[in-house]
Amino acid sequence: MCLEQLFGNTEGLGSADSKALRALYKRSVLPSQFLSPALARELCQVTQLIGRRVGLLIDRKGRVDSVIVGDAHRVFLPDLGARRAGAARFRGVRLVLSTIRPQGVTEEDLTDLTLLQLDAVIVVQMTHEGEAGSVQYAYLLPPKESDKSWQIERRRDVHNWDDDWTRFIVDLEQRFTRSPHLKKVKDRERAICIGVTLDNPRQAKRGMRELEQLAETAGFDVVDTVLQPKKQIDGRTFIGSGKLQEIIVRAMHLGVDAVLFDRELSPSQLRNISEETDLKVLDRTQVILDIFAQHATSREGKLQVELAQLRYVMPRAAIMSTAMSRLTGGIGGRGPGETKLEINKRRAEERLTRLERELETLTKDRATRRKRRQKAELPIVSIVGYTNAGKSTLLNRITNSEVLVENKLFATLDPTSRRFRFPEEREIIVTDTVGFIENLPKTLVAAFRSTLEELEEADLLLHLLDASDPEVESHLKSVETILTDLKLADRPTLFVWNKAEATDGVVLRDLLDRHGGLAVSALTGAGLDVLLDRIETLLFRQRAAIGFEPVVIEGSSDLA
Repeated sequence: MCLEQLFGNTEGLGSADSKALRALYKRSVLPSQFLSPALARELCQVTQLIGRRVGLLIDRKGRVDSVIVGDAHRVFLPDLGARRAGAARFRGVRLVLSTIRPQGVTEEDLTDLTLLQLDAVIVVQMTHEGEAGSVQYAYLLPPKESDKSWQIERRRDVHNWDDDWTRFIVDLEQRFTRSPHLKKVKDRERAICIGVTLDNPRQAKRGMRELEQLAETAGFDVVDTVLQPKKQIDGRTFIGSGKLQEIIVRAMHLGVDAVLFDRELSPSQLRNISEETDLKVLDRTQVILDIFAQHATSREGKLQVELAQLRYVMPRAAIMSTAMSRLTGGIGGRGPGETKLEINKRRAEERLTRLERELETLTKDRATRRKRRQKAELPIVSIVGYTNAGKSTLLNRITNSEVLVENKLFATLDPTSRRFRFPEEREIIVTDTVGFIENLPKTLVAAFRSTLEELEEADLLLHLLDASDPEVESHLKSVETILTDLKLADRPTLFVWNKAEATDGVVLRDLLDRHGGLAVSALTGAGLDVLLDRIETLLFRQRAAIGFEPVVIEGSSDLA
């Protein structure tokens, strides 16, 4: 590359124009100067000569790093590559611009300032005689330090501008370093959550709160949320190009690593958004898949998650080579099982076929275990419910088990079965299943088909609900919708309102009056005696009254 290369709109320049522009590379400013009067004067002279805006990138030693030619309105900056190593915040170059007509720092200049993390943007005003006059300069501000993301200041005369540049930029970077809003949580990527409000604002806000929870569970540090009112989803970029650009600018200002969308993006939407930014782009499905990848522990669980990931990735891989390369690293790219996800289509199809065969074998094994339970005539009670409702805690409390319990979405992925013996030597199998969620991705439902088949054998479903959650009504409807899709709506079901100790008494009574069921606290054990008595009544006493009595099993071997 030529050491004095001209960038930008160079077409139509004469030899004298090019020579004058390249001469700018020989100019410099003192490290302590924002801009020298001599360089400002020559910049204006060249601008008047060629009739186009000119931009200079000046490094912190005062050297001209790049000369960029624009048109009458703006300058289009070249690819500047990665930011300089060791910088606390900025790229280490400032942009100095001339003007054809009277104008200061523009919106385009501010966008460049933010997206490229420039040290500053300085605009030199030309007098009628073509001399350098007043200047405007803009620089970024730490988040939440002001209502704006940047500050614009003016100096009346470049000849009397004696502010110390070195002191200014060092102080500014230190302000960013000290900003509490830019402190990175160890091992957590920073993210912005993005959603759209169509015709149901309450549902949209609920979805955004849930996306934040999902993101936190996946390992993100959510630093901002954006909910965009729209009449319909933008087919190209989900939220519209203008809003997307605004969000990208804000993301860069907040030091964000990823943008998360509260819907499943189409392959073309994901590609179009990824082409606009170097940030990681994930949708709701991808975040859920990542959580499942983290929490799968059994061989079957890992295979099911990898199968779901492959089914999600394959339609997107062919047209998204650059976007997919970002999706396969860190959060959103964890692949369980023997291998990481294969983007190559042929290898992905081979892997998909192999996974389906292995899962089919495991499905047959699971069916065999179910037949053993049926032969022993052990009633099966399956705990279902929204994710994080307390299903594992309830299983542990009832059966005196030690299943992993975490205050996270989808902490339980692999189904767990335990035996429970009633005082009259009657036994049941209690099963904890994967939690449900609103708009559960179809790829996950399909991949976990064999696991969800366990519910088909249940004699009783305990629909566990977090009574303390303000959104419990919507959670109830979401679970019932999924049960209907799984053709389990007619299964005997008992509503169990959990976390009674944390629920307002009036609210709890209203839920019981309208929906029925029992109130319990899996955490403290309150109400569990009544729950177990109701289970025994439904499974044994009522059936005995109509002539059915399960065989009483001696011993305690685990048939689950």
